Amino acid sequence: MRVTLTPADLAVFEDEVAEMFLNKELKSPIHLAGGNEEQLIEIFREHVNEPDWILCSWRSHFHCLLKGVPPDQLRKAILAGRSISLCFPEYRILSSGIAGGTAPIAVGLALGIQRKNERRKVVCFLGDASAATGGVKEAITYSEAFDLPILWVIEDNGVSVATEFSRMWGSFKPIYSSLKCIHYQYKLTRPHCGINKWVSF
Repeated sequence: MRVTLTPADLAVFEDEVAEMFLNKELKSPIHLAGGNEEQLIEIFREHVNEPDWILCSWRSHFHCLLKGVPPDQLRKAILAGRSISLCFPEYRILSSGIAGGTAPIAVGLALGIQRKNERRKVVCFLGDASAATGGVKEAITYSEAFDLPILWVIEDNGVSVATEFSRMWGSFKPIYSSLKCIHYQYKLTRPHCGINKWVSF
């Protein structure tokens, strides 16, 4: 996919959202991204095509921008309180505030694509802790068994909310045999939720 946005462009957008939250323009939960701008740009350039579906989690501002959602349209949706569940079907983007909740949806979309013999795929972004849950493992196993057109992208920031992954699972890391899986690591430069400042509404 042709991507013209830079890491700085993405970071500036998140700064603007943080400022809106601080100024009490935004009264719903937000989960800001940061630290993975370069990796996401590379993944979109190398692995995402315009007809593809993008499924992501509650931290999806960057994904929406990279898929082509205009910043003004995205900002309007965020101001409307939809930051953690941004869905733009016209750009083939779905997200969910439920941990791993998009994995079975990805399977359903990919099954439909396969049956219709369409020239597109589903790219499903998941956090490392979400990827360790049962529902996600079942979705990935099913997609492998039936060779569904899904690319799974595991976004590994080493934590589940604020708990280190190793404290939950020890040295275990989800490892998938499928070649249809990308795993990248980064350190989140934002708090899990909010802007790390007390804002009294």
